[in-house]
Amino acid sequence: MDLGKFSLSLSVKDIAASRAFYEKLSFKVVDGKQSDGWLILQSGNTYIGLFQDKFEKNLLTFNPKDVRSIEAQLKEEGIDLIEESKGDEGPAYITLIDPDGNPILFDQHADDYKVGDSLEE
Repeated sequence: MDLGKFSLSLSVKDIAASRAFYEKLSFKVVDGKQSDGWLILQSGNTYIGLFQDKFEKNLLTFNPKDVRSIEAQLKEEGIDLIEESKGDEGPAYITLIDPDGNPILFDQHADDYKVGDSLEE
């Protein structure tokens, strides 16, 4: 099972303050729009998403190339999903909760999605 790129998605109270903090830790904005309440930051191979007013809790995020095959494998393993994918092709996501209550998001972007498509200057 190829889970794709991993990031931690943080539910933040003040995206500007969080951005400034993580930039001091050598993170750089590689995607998102602060005015829309979300940014993706990168430092080396580490990614952090900052999301203001988008999620209740922090969550683990994976960006696979084929979320539907992961969904099928998880169902075969008896893992309950909170949200299932919609449609048979294109971008989709699924969510589940681990045994300790941590939310996990598998988010497949459009085939032509490239980090930086909506990069904010």
